[in-house]
Amino acid sequence: MLSQIERGDANPTFATLWNVIQALGVELHELTTPEQEPPAEVEVIQSTMMPTMTTEDQRVTLRALSPVDTADTIEWYELEIAPNGVLQSSPHGQGTVEHLSVLTGELAVTSGHVVEKVVADSTARYRGDLAHEIANSSPTEPARALLVVLAGSR
Repeated sequence: MLSQIERGDANPTFATLWNVIQALGVELHELTTPEQEPPAEVEVIQSTMMPTMTTEDQRVTLRALSPVDTADTIEWYELEIAPNGVLQSSPHGQGTVEHLSVLTGELAVTSGHVVEKVVADSTARYRGDLAHEIANSSPTEPARALLVVLAGSR
């Protein structure tokens, strides 16, 4: 019977299939779940290959660090804001939350009508489903941060 199944000459009944998996000591899902190719052990992407966006005034640069296929749930960016630079954003989908971790400098986050200063080695979490902005009010020092966007509904 097994050789007939292997050649495609027979379709086993569920009872036959059950007897085979019991004899082999495997679970049914192991036979019905396709094998997935394991991911590469380490994938290295040069910064020049990552999409980069710059504001019109050239004061804010966002470099996308997340893979494109995660954009509907999570995105993360390297953010550089020159002195007096501002990144303004329209509201994202309901329930969206942003996480801004300042690496160097000091930034001000506005979400709705609330403004908070965020210094280096600090993280601000705020609603991204309201109009919001990230500003560097320093007239001389640039700021760097990591920005993670956890999407709500789109």
